[in-house]
Amino acid sequence: MRVFYCAIDKDQLIINKKQKEKMKIHIKKGDNVKVVSGDSKGKHGKVIKVVTEKYRALVEGVNMVMKHTKANAKNPKGGIVKKEAPIHISNLMVIDNKGNATRIGRRLGEPKKAGAKAKLVRYSKKTGEEIR
Repeated sequence: MRVFYCAIDKDQLIINKKQKEKMKIHIKKGDNVKVVSGDSKGKHGKVIKVVTEKYRALVEGVNMVMKHTKANAKNPKGGIVKKEAPIHISNLMVIDNKGNATRIGRRLGEPKKAGAKAKLVRYSKKTGEEIR
C-alpha cells in the first residue's frame, strides 16, 4: 500500500477559500416576499432580518418553529414558544408593487439632482417597474 503526502501551504488554502464566488443577495430588510419552496411554500411575509453570511432571511409568519424555553425573567413559566426560523434566500421571491412574485434586476436609475451620479435601483423583471 502506497501513501502519498501532499504539502499544502495554509496561506494558499485561505486564498482559495476567499476566491469562492459569492451569491448575490436580492432581498433586503422590509421587502415583501413569497416562499417558492419548502414547508412554507406559497406563504407571504415581510423580511425582518437578512443574515448575509449564511444567505438566510427571517420572514414574518414563515417557517415557524417551536422552541422549548426554560423559565427566565421574560417568561417566568417557561414552556413552548413559537418563533420564526431563518429561511434560505434561494427559496424566496420578492413581490413587486402589483403583488406578483418576480425576479429582481439592477439598473442605473435617473439621478435625483442635475449633475449628480445615477444610482443602481432594483427593478421587477416581469413589469420593469422600480421596487422600493
